[in-house]
Amino acid sequence: MPVSAKRQNDREARQARERLRAYQARQAVHEHTKKRRVRDNIIAGSVVVVVLALAVVLQLTYFAAGPGKPVASPKASASSTATPAPAATGKNEGDVPSKSIADGRTWTGTLTINGIPLGVSLDGAKAPQAVSSMISLTKKNFFDGTVCHRLTTGATFKVLQCGDPKGDGTGGPGYSFGPIENAPADGKYTAGTIAMARQSGNAHSNGSQFFIVYGDTTIPNDSAGGYSVIGKVTSGLDKLKTDVTDKGVQGGGDDGKPVVSPKIDSFTLQ
Repeated sequence: MPVSAKRQNDREARQARERLRAYQARQAVHEHTKKRRVRDNIIAGSVVVVVLALAVVLQLTYFAAGPGKPVASPKASASSTATPAPAATGKNEGDVPSKSIADGRTWTGTLTINGIPLGVSLDGAKAPQAVSSMISLTKKNFFDGTVCHRLTTGATFKVLQCGDPKGDGTGGPGYSFGPIENAPADGKYTAGTIAMARQSGNAHSNGSQFFIVYGDTTIPNDSAGGYSVIGKVTSGLDKLKTDVTDKGVQGGGDDGKPVVSPKIDSFTLQ
């Protein structure tokens, strides 16, 4: 074969090998890029899942943050009437009044809110510890001048929460107690019910805060149970609804500060 022809063949062979190497290099880069995209998509998907999970956790934490905190929907969770208190210890904290004060009997009296006298009846037999605490606090005029800081207006969640000396859902009498007493097993609290507010998941976090159920309400039990029912409103509830709860929540929501600020003028028991 002539030298020139041989050189031409060698050059063409070399060029073919170079084209093959270039093709293989491009294929390697393409495969690497494809694998990286798959990996990045998996990582991105994982991040989205984590973010969504955190959003759910934060939302649930927000719902459980305590009274006075507006929630998106009044589908009452156990935390709907929660009261900030010490961490769950399974025991009373502070100078808790003796449960013998209730004397195992029914106590009657008047809870006056914005000049509206509400007749009340507390059951010292079914909720001796909670009723004893209420008796002790009323004797000290603890509730006089305090405001009912929270109102809910959902279709099945209608409560007016009172008893916080700070007026923002974080106050109490300086002690916390349990256990939960006389709570409905089905989570249904009929209109007129008076029950204790507490911290979510903490059966020994009852204090001075309580709620008045002005319309049939359902509050599902949480890990600690339900809410201590201490008694009922025997008269005046219609007037409270007309003058206070029917006016709604500030800002037009369904859970928050009432438009008409309900102030406790006095609370007496005998």
